[in-house]
Amino acid sequence: MTLAANRSSSASPVSGERTLVDQLLAEQRQLTAVEAFARAHERHELTEPRYQRLLPASPPRPGEQFAFEVNLDQCSGCKACVTACHSLNGLDDGEAWREVGVLFGEASEPCETGGRRIVPLEQVVTTACHHCVEPGCLEGCPVLAYDKDPLTGIVRHLDDQCIGCSYCILKCPYDVPKYSESRGIVRKCDMCHGRLATGEAPACVQACPNEAIRISVVSQTAVRNGFAHAEPVEPAGRGQQNIPVWLPDSPAPDITLPTTRYVSKKPSADLRAVDHSLPQPQHPHWPLILMLVLTQAGMGGLLAIRLTHLDSLLLDLSSLALLVAGLTASVFHLGQPLKAWRVWLGWRTSWLSREAMALNAFGGAAFLSVAARWLPALTSYYSLITFAVATVALAAVFAQAMVYADTHRAFWSLRHTAPRFFGSAFVLGSALVLAWQPTALTALALLFVTLVKLGCELAVLKHADTDSDRWTQLRRTAVLQTGLLRPILVVRLSVALGGGVLVPFLLLNRPPSTTLGAGAFALCLLGELAERYLFFTSVAPDKMPV
Repeated sequence: MTLAANRSSSASPVSGERTLVDQLLAEQRQLTAVEAFARAHERHELTEPRYQRLLPASPPRPGEQFAFEVNLDQCSGCKACVTACHSLNGLDDGEAWREVGVLFGEASEPCETGGRRIVPLEQVVTTACHHCVEPGCLEGCPVLAYDKDPLTGIVRHLDDQCIGCSYCILKCPYDVPKYSESRGIVRKCDMCHGRLATGEAPACVQACPNEAIRISVVSQTAVRNGFAHAEPVEPAGRGQQNIPVWLPDSPAPDITLPTTRYVSKKPSADLRAVDHSLPQPQHPHWPLILMLVLTQAGMGGLLAIRLTHLDSLLLDLSSLALLVAGLTASVFHLGQPLKAWRVWLGWRTSWLSREAMALNAFGGAAFLSVAARWLPALTSYYSLITFAVATVALAAVFAQAMVYADTHRAFWSLRHTAPRFFGSAFVLGSALVLAWQPTALTALALLFVTLVKLGCELAVLKHADTDSDRWTQLRRTAVLQTGLLRPILVVRLSVALGGGVLVPFLLLNRPPSTTLGAGAFALCLLGELAERYLFFTSVAPDKMPV
């Protein structure tokens, strides 16, 4: 049987309607975008004027800025833009400033015979830095290593200013900044600003064989007003339908006001990324785990000593040692530790700068407090210094909580983070006092704060069971903790109940024992380390499609 006969026999009885086989055969006769680009190159048609239409006719006026515009219908997922960006910018192996992802779903489209039908829909998405109107990376950087050009709106990273703290990676909802292991700093897309300044198209724009990416000029006010609504809609134009100006299954645009514009002629649909319901553990950030737990233990210990009016030089020194160990551990998180002194520069907008300043202030106040207690010359100032220690300690723990709450990740919101951080200070402070001078009152305090803290932690697990098809951030966190991270959760609960509940209960019914007290502190410390490991690894923010 001939091909024509095959097509005839497979045709739909409905006159004029093409079958799936017809559509597939027609697509095979078409050149792919890459093949068409290659043939145009052979014919020497790829001259500079070809790319001028992919650039705006005039530079941005006041209140406007450059922005990427991506035609989702034209993107084929060939990753030529990724390769060109990597090559032109000399990126490291595994480093990418532009990425390509895929969205899957179903859409309703009209039939040739009338009515509508449900068809599967796949959208390939190319993403890079969105050069936001209110960039989170710029506002969160503690060393002012970001700059938003007042004329072009391009957000640039200043490599020589960076200390490699990677806080901008947490602050950016779209995972745009990338850490360079070989350089110890963060880097990101700058829209090839040098090429734009001379009228040339950025590498990704020029490399796309299907011209799916272009540079446009947008009004910052329009972007701000557009994202003021839950689902902003782009007015119809150039033959396109009304579509959301932001991608589905992506971070909320109202956080930083991204300027990238995505356009499509395809009907809107409920699209999801391929890993929408497959959360994966995040990086644990061990230096940060140690820094947070140890500094909170030191602050909690000094507060507990002052509240209980204990006279123990060893207890004071133990608390100071924990504080210093935590501050030392924080340096190992930096790619450029010798530049750590710059961390205070961004105090106007960065909670990381404020945290560093508060911790250093507490360190100074703590040393004065210990000295005032044991040096006669400072004894008259002891009450004032103690008040300063308590005030700065609370401010420092609050600043630590805000560092993560300011990233707009649901699991790191202030209502989840503050109880954990303040709870760690109270639990470890009580356990430290119990280790040196076990009393019934201290044991009862440790038991109480441990149970309260565990209750706050376990509250997130209620989000694991839901009948909804939508996976919220908290649901992903709960699923991770009850699934892949379940062994860590079991360890966390076991050692916390042992050190914070069982041992204090035993001490309430028998003579004081420093051995049991020391065991309680060791178990509580291990439990807080496990809790902080879960804090970092089970956070599951919304992200761009992969």
